[in-house]
Amino acid sequence: MRAAVIDLGTNTFNLLVADVHADDFDIVHNSKEGVALGMGGINEGTISDEAMQRAFHAFEKFKKICDDLTVSKIIGVGTSAVRDADNNSYFIREIKKRFDIDIEIVDGLEEAMLIYQGVSWSYQFEQTSLIMDIGGGSTEFIRVENEKDLQFFSANIGVSRAIQLFELGDPLTALNQQELLEWFELNSKEMNHFAPCEVLVGASGSFETFYEMVHEEEFPKGLANIRLSREDLIGTLNWIIESTFEERENHPFIIPIRRKMAPIAALKTKWVVEKFDIKEIVISPCSLKEGVLRRFF
Repeated sequence: MRAAVIDLGTNTFNLLVADVHADDFDIVHNSKEGVALGMGGINEGTISDEAMQRAFHAFEKFKKICDDLTVSKIIGVGTSAVRDADNNSYFIREIKKRFDIDIEIVDGLEEAMLIYQGVSWSYQFEQTSLIMDIGGGSTEFIRVENEKDLQFFSANIGVSRAIQLFELGDPLTALNQQELLEWFELNSKEMNHFAPCEVLVGASGSFETFYEMVHEEEFPKGLANIRLSREDLIGTLNWIIESTFEERENHPFIIPIRRKMAPIAALKTKWVVEKFDIKEIVISPCSLKEGVLRRFF
């Protein structure tokens, strides 16, 4: 069966089309659209009219792709910006009416579970690992020990929330960084129960950008995991944190949707690496949408 998953992220909408078999899948199409669904409303618990129009425009593109590829089933999944919005029912009804696509809203822990299931397609948890998925509304963490001992946590410390909550300098000032770090800690106290980890597994998204900046080449296609040295990652994170918007805008490997919020994502990643004494970094090309594919088996 040819199926599609649309991940309605707070910043980016992601479309995955795959031919699903008895116990695996072949990727047919993978693309993303910068929507910024959370801009102008996420901290107030709403989706703005402008953000809805951007979302509908992305769905027009995705629906055409699915029609052209003769997709037989489409699943849409709403995450942080959708689940926290007081007008999410209207938003979902409009998508159904306009595009005949149903949207399921998942809570933070279910989102984390789906991310784990997605990453597990391509990564074998032979070492104690911490999966991190950097989102616009929330950031999910999954600690995996002995392959099956799991701890899940979803924190409302997404980059879109931060960019609208704080008055940030360009570049980030020392005070900005201190305020953001305190905000991360305040909203993720439950993670203090997580023991140190050997490996940080970055779930696609921003981590693919980090790879591209280090190696100055596009992230490889397929389901293979890519390893980065801690030294290379920290060097890139420091550059992003200290950079101006103009410098990021001129960088060939930072996509437009990430240029404004990249310093927050970088600071958060560096915070996690230091907080959990991470020694090694693995980047998985898989995340929530690959986890959702398991529902077709």
